[in-house]
Amino acid sequence: MRILIVEDEPDLATPLLELLRRDRYEAEWASDVTVAYERLAGAEFDLLVLDIMLPEGEDAGLELAANVRGAGYAGQILFLTARDAVADRVRGLDAGGDDYLVKPFSFQEFLARVRALLRRGAQTRQAHVIRGPLRVEFDSRRVFWDGRDIRLSDREFGIVELFALNPEKVYSAASLRDRFFPEADSGSQVVRVYIWQLRNKVAEDLLLTVPGGYRLGPE
Repeated sequence: MRILIVEDEPDLATPLLELLRRDRYEAEWASDVTVAYERLAGAEFDLLVLDIMLPEGEDAGLELAANVRGAGYAGQILFLTARDAVADRVRGLDAGGDDYLVKPFSFQEFLARVRALLRRGAQTRQAHVIRGPLRVEFDSRRVFWDGRDIRLSDREFGIVELFALNPEKVYSAASLRDRFFPEADSGSQVVRVYIWQLRNKVAEDLLLTVPGGYRLGPE
């Protein structure tokens, strides 16, 4: 797995590089946007680790993410930033980010996020996943239940995709809210509404309520 770190602070970039290489990842470093584009033109990367504030501007990392997504980059993007406001997280996700880690952070959490994103990226490169009566097609972003084609919003599809890729995992309402609705100020109510909508649109047993949250229904 190849990882590109775009970070202008050597004191952070250097230990992250060492950490990733010890875990046997192929990791490279770009200190600014210009170097990042050069690296991206010369090789394919499975994960981009982007600082939002770079020498080219305070939102240069967001612009880089949006540009590479627009050019067809299909890998994972993890933002590193000192900004912790909800609005900043929303902007990062809307720019094409897959995850968001606020500085300062522990190296153990950083590695865990990297592993999770790369695992997800490897799975989503499959054309589709079938879990019992559920079929999820990633490229076309379509969901089928017992052969029935079901129209879902982007967020609804994202929720189904997450559970389909992790069928044994239990997700709490809080974790789903933080992932899909970082702008929500109504606690976990918005998650319950979306779960209810998905059960009505797809099937009642698509998502089961279990101790600790929700998981994919039985295959």
